[in-house]
Amino acid sequence: MSQTVNPAESAAPHRYTAALAADIEARWQDFWEKDGTYEAPNPVGDLSGDGAQAELASRPKRFIMDMFPYPSGAGLHVGHPLGYIATDVYARHQRMTGHNVLHTLGFDAFGLPAEQYAVQTGTHPRVSTEANIENMKAQLRRLGLGHDRRRSFATIDPDYYRWTQWIFLQIFNSWYDTEVERARPIDELVKQFESGDRPTPDGLAPWAELSAAERADLLGEYRLAYASDAPVNWCPGLGTVLANEEVTAEGRSERGNFPVFKANLRQWNMRITAYAERLLNDLEGLDWPEAIKLQQRNWIGRSEGARVDFPVGEDRHITVFTTRQDTLFGATYMVLAPEHPLVDELLPEVWPADTHEVWTGGHRSPAAAVAEYRRRAAAKSDVERQADAKEKTGVFTGAYALNPVSGERVPVFIADYVLMGYGTGAIMAVPAHDSRDFAFARAFELPVRCVVEPVDGRGTDPAAWDDAFDSYDAKLINSSGEGLSLDGLDVPAAKAAVTEWLVERGIGEGTVNYRLRDWLFSRQRYWGEPFPIVYDEDGIAHPLPESMLPLELPEVEDYSPRTFDPDDSDTSPETPLSRNEEWVNVTLDLGDGPKRYRRETNTMPNWAGSCWYEFRYLDPHNNERLVDPEIERYWMGPRDGMPHGGVDLYVGGAEHAVLHLLYARFWSKVLYDLGHVSSPEPFHKLFNQGMIQAYVYRDERGFPVPAVEIEERDGGYFHEGRPVKRELGKMGKSLKNAVTPDEICAEYGADTLRLYEMAMGPLDVSRPWDTRAVVGQYRLLQRLWRNVVDEASGEVTVVDDEPDEATLRAVHKAIDGVGQDLGNLRFNTAIAKITELNNHVTKLPRVPRTVAEALVLLVAPLAPHIAEELWHRLGREGSVTRADFPVADPAYVVDEAVTCVVQIKGKVKARLEVSPQIGDEELEARALAEPAVVAALGGAGIRKVIVRAPKLVNIVPA
Repeated sequence: MSQTVNPAESAAPHRYTAALAADIEARWQDFWEKDGTYEAPNPVGDLSGDGAQAELASRPKRFIMDMFPYPSGAGLHVGHPLGYIATDVYARHQRMTGHNVLHTLGFDAFGLPAEQYAVQTGTHPRVSTEANIENMKAQLRRLGLGHDRRRSFATIDPDYYRWTQWIFLQIFNSWYDTEVERARPIDELVKQFESGDRPTPDGLAPWAELSAAERADLLGEYRLAYASDAPVNWCPGLGTVLANEEVTAEGRSERGNFPVFKANLRQWNMRITAYAERLLNDLEGLDWPEAIKLQQRNWIGRSEGARVDFPVGEDRHITVFTTRQDTLFGATYMVLAPEHPLVDELLPEVWPADTHEVWTGGHRSPAAAVAEYRRRAAAKSDVERQADAKEKTGVFTGAYALNPVSGERVPVFIADYVLMGYGTGAIMAVPAHDSRDFAFARAFELPVRCVVEPVDGRGTDPAAWDDAFDSYDAKLINSSGEGLSLDGLDVPAAKAAVTEWLVERGIGEGTVNYRLRDWLFSRQRYWGEPFPIVYDEDGIAHPLPESMLPLELPEVEDYSPRTFDPDDSDTSPETPLSRNEEWVNVTLDLGDGPKRYRRETNTMPNWAGSCWYEFRYLDPHNNERLVDPEIERYWMGPRDGMPHGGVDLYVGGAEHAVLHLLYARFWSKVLYDLGHVSSPEPFHKLFNQGMIQAYVYRDERGFPVPAVEIEERDGGYFHEGRPVKRELGKMGKSLKNAVTPDEICAEYGADTLRLYEMAMGPLDVSRPWDTRAVVGQYRLLQRLWRNVVDEASGEVTVVDDEPDEATLRAVHKAIDGVGQDLGNLRFNTAIAKITELNNHVTKLPRVPRTVAEALVLLVAPLAPHIAEELWHRLGREGSVTRADFPVADPAYVVDEAVTCVVQIKGKVKARLEVSPQIGDEELEARALAEPAVVAALGGAGIRKVIVRAPKLVNIVPA
């Protein structure tokens, strides 16, 4: 069977085509892997290398990271590698400018998607995940990414999660000492209790008299990792609890979009709140986008105010946190969150005689009213509870508290607009000066007392108001009693006076509160890291010794947690591991003889493995410790311009602004406090890349249709003859608009794909994908190839002639501009400058060798395969990866002359060609002597001459 021959290819058999690109790329990828081109030596240890590697290790270092990818079964689409290509380009440039560069990539492989796939197909999560990893590795390799493969790993590797479990034990065995503001080993706290240097809390016997369970409970109040019964986000549709950060603003699960309810369950938590102030303060030393810093600040939510105790009876009090302690005289009732633990203790058996009918919700007893209201509140998300609904709901508890400044009895309600997760879960309600309190007071016929004088002319009688008056710029009124008078004070002065008065009487203090809550660390899943914790027959938690790590995830037949009707809040978790009795119940010797224990059957969240992976990249084969201290200091230790140390460049999506970044910062600080690392922050410079978007086409039902099947005609879009709507959105399999990198590599080559993704626009801006535009970068590479190689013979065509001055200027300007752009992640403008130079070279009758080599070196970070090929065809030895990036000659970077505009009264009268280095005085003299300027002035005097050398002279006549 004869084959059709393309005449153009027959005439130019050595043209740069997709087939030639594929051959070049495969050969150089094999070479890089065999040669170890991208292996970064450590200063010591098993990755320190030979003599040549030792020379590398003596250079300035650059640690460059991408955010952990999750190996999806769908594989990559062209949007996924955007950040990976960018860090690769930057890493290659840094190598060429004399740095020892660590750049590698692992896989964040635990988590819900693999488990859900296992449930659906019966395939073990490890089998599907490892297959996905291999597929992703192949796709990434095809892109020519220069990763140090010796350092790669997956979070599901037992050798990796052994150290995740080890870190958990460090956190479990630590407490936060507020006096020195750092974590310390829990054994030091125990010694304080044993010696009596730290007394046990009020109500507890001395340490020596406490039982083992009482001691465990007491230490649990201090441990940085602790188990507790607390309100959690329970998602029946997923069969697991979720951290606050995993719940959307609509009160639904981030994954699956299921309803989320509040429930009281015993779960593991991380005491991240102990680090709230440090997490805030240390943001200042990080080179992060201000928007990400702001999100973290808002999530931590620092606010200054006062803690105030409201007595309830003789032996109880309700503690509130308020930022407006100046309005205490205006507090006419109190509200507790429905989940507040004090509620049940407050309930009388019957309603007090003076109870208003509207306060009871129609129930015969406080207990019945509270139970019913709690049931309804549990069905709402936090967002729904805090929404500014027109109707405010609540119920009276039957209890009264005393306002500490006025001595007045104030009724205590529960209402869903108060959350247990903020402050103390209780508020003093000042309805005259808070809109939600105002609406609640109107609904329940409660007193409203004005204590901050309105400045808007509404008067001081709240009965005539439509809403509360809230201002910090006003005077206090109606605020005297119990030895305290605030009348006439402004708000800051009143706040200070109240706080001092509370402290003197021991019923309050100035304090700082945070929105940040402790991190819920338990998941009712199978596919996650097992906790290295066992429980004795008394239910006391015991950490496993390091010698028993890793505690490997057991094989189970049923991977699925028990899920429920998504809307059924009256359910509770059942974990897959709990069904494996042989694994759960074990006999262990933890140092005091063999005993029976029960293992923890929850697993860690998918965030655990990504909280510390930057450290494992440094020393991935160390079986003795988390990371060698010298290696960690070399790559991540603090230095000039990096006061907190960390990774030099971390690139990933802005969607991880809170979850991953906040958690990783917390773990780093604990490890730093305990002396395991020298860097209190994990990531010094953060860069958020934009998103590659794609057009989504939807039919009349709103369902996506395949983008590749769309016909564009008559100004519209059609699928199978029927009109469809086009919108710009995400790229993905479900939207039927995904384009795989394999497709583009097959049609144009990996270097073309790399160039196109970097040329689409600024890296931090989202941009639409357009397959038709890819050919532009393909043609750039074809022109580059022709500038060096004859398409007919395959011979190198460069000559050893010296470049002319115009070419020298073009080359050195490009070197200067491209170098700056690559070093500052401005890849699109770097490509524009390379294109400009390449076009200049294309017009030369013969290409000087020095010019061709410079052009190849400039393009090498962006299109490494063609650069390697041309570098060697030009007779150079060694990888272009290790070649020096060219240095611009300043003499050729500056322009020979620039055009200076001379204006009179703002109108251009002359243009002068001057040296870029011309001074103000010389330029002024030349402008005033210019014949056209002399004629325009017509003998008039000059009041002022404004000179902006070398480009502007503005003359103001008298």
